[in-house]
Amino acid sequence: MNWKLAARAAKMNPSVLREILKVTERPGIISLAGGLPSPKTFPIQAFADACAEVLHNDGQAALQYAASEGYAPLRQAVADMLPWNVDPAQVLITTGSQQGLDLVAKVLIDPGSKVLVETPTYLGALQAFGPMEPNPVSVASDEDGVIVDDLVAKAKDARFVYLLPNFQNPTGRTMTEARRAAVSAAAAEAGLPIIEDNPYGELWFDEAPPLPLTARNPEGCIYLGSFSKVLAPGLRLGFLVAPKAIYPKLLQAKQAVDLHTPIFTQRMVSAVMKDNFLERHVPTIRALYKRQRDAMIAALTREMAGLDVKFNAPKGGMFLWARLPEGIDTVKLLPKAVERNVAFVPGAPFYAGLGDPRTLRLSFVTASVEEIDTAIAALAVTLREELALLGEHKLAPASV
Repeated sequence: MNWKLAARAAKMNPSVLREILKVTERPGIISLAGGLPSPKTFPIQAFADACAEVLHNDGQAALQYAASEGYAPLRQAVADMLPWNVDPAQVLITTGSQQGLDLVAKVLIDPGSKVLVETPTYLGALQAFGPMEPNPVSVASDEDGVIVDDLVAKAKDARFVYLLPNFQNPTGRTMTEARRAAVSAAAAEAGLPIIEDNPYGELWFDEAPPLPLTARNPEGCIYLGSFSKVLAPGLRLGFLVAPKAIYPKLLQAKQAVDLHTPIFTQRMVSAVMKDNFLERHVPTIRALYKRQRDAMIAALTREMAGLDVKFNAPKGGMFLWARLPEGIDTVKLLPKAVERNVAFVPGAPFYAGLGDPRTLRLSFVTASVEEIDTAIAALAVTLREELALLGEHKLAPASV
């Protein structure tokens, strides 16, 4: 058969993260790679009870087609838990927050549209935007988020700027209050819409992050959230909050994709969330992840001593960002680390432009403290061996 692919199919590339996850399924591999929540945090009994309740109380409706906007009580619950005045009519329940990115791309991006992103940014967003053929432009960023002067300089004709202010994937950084105020004001003055992605915002360790960007200018932002990190990712349940002017088109885009997010899942989550369940459950996740973050920082400090490895100490979330010495390419380093039974994610794919080959992302949430110690020690041995090889190459005579 002569299958002729659409031009946009060429923009659909395999996920680096998903390919790495395949490697981590090998027996004996300690994965510091995937952005998977710890299965220890999944409230299995709560879902077993909710499942029975939903089927007993209204099983027929729970197994039937439903409204594309989402289950009304769940939309109300989402509106109630956000820290600004949200009309439930502005809440759209999505099949994971990744679907929210896809809907945004379909509604807002034309071929060649300029789209602004952080440096680096979430790889899944680049993948979601890619088939719509945008022109992604990186905005200079530091440990506090995007740099306002560069954002302003690049804002002209941009469709939107995509930001993850809280415990960003991949870097783990958090945008400060001062930077949020400046970014929000600059975007509003430039007429630049903000797509605010906040899957990790509840996973803070010592203090909650500042108010979301959307709370400062709701009419200028689309806000994406997820239940994957606070309940379970297998639910594939997320949401977006959009201005009423743009909401109908996002809804129409969703209707064309899946008609609606599974209503049985929505009703279960709604049942689980009753009686302030998240207020009791999420602190247990924070405590676990904080212990594991501390263990990773301690291991890196100990094992990487003298190696000129720079890394941050995220205040929440699931990820830590590191930069290795000059001359190291983490894409090439990865298979050598896997030989020592440890996996990480190279940092370069997270850049819209030319990536920094020395960077890598480490997840501290699925491995135990003991596994983190073992994995970081193995990674340090791998790095020392690679640095030794680089030294030998520099000393070797040039080939004739």
